[in-house]
Amino acid sequence: MLHTGYDGGTAEPSPAGGNPAGTTVHRDRGRTALSFARYLTACCLALICAAGFPALADETVLMPANIIFVTSTGYWEESGDPLSAPDQTGATATDIKPASPALVQRGYYKLVAVRQPEGNAHIFLQQVALDASGPKIVSSAELEEFSAMKAYVTDIRPDTSDGVAAQPGLFATVYLKTDPTAAEPETWTVLIDDIGDIKVERETN
Repeated sequence: MLHTGYDGGTAEPSPAGGNPAGTTVHRDRGRTALSFARYLTACCLALICAAGFPALADETVLMPANIIFVTSTGYWEESGDPLSAPDQTGATATDIKPASPALVQRGYYKLVAVRQPEGNAHIFLQQVALDASGPKIVSSAELEEFSAMKAYVTDIRPDTSDGVAAQPGLFATVYLKTDPTAAEPETWTVLIDDIGDIKVERETN
């Protein structure tokens, strides 16, 4: 807010040999104009810096704060070739061509733990395709077994840290507490076999 500093001095007689009382108004206006000019200069510099370094503040937020764990692991592959379906024209197996490599879709799995308002977490399983333009999520499903437990997830670890697996499937370990005050977490496994069947079960020693 601009402050003029007007003190109503023009209503008073000027002191003997001094400046008129209204001079205070002009001085304060001069100070205000100088302050406003400095304010405009600062704004212009801020705009120039913003133009030179776009969206720096936004780039620091990589994902929502309620995503507490993300683990990428495993491997999947499937064919989108329509000839892989049963042929209704009577062609024999030798007449059916194998799936074209260009139509084979492959990728990896991702396990994502999302914190809920109550403090517990839900876990989602995603299929990520290795597309030519970059990774692309092709499916996402909530693992209801974990949601039903209202568990507090403390960690998710892959079976290996070697990167994308060479064989289809997934094996990952989820550490959780159904009681947040428990000293040790429970250990659960998420298993996907080579044909895509999913199994969630508690690990036994």
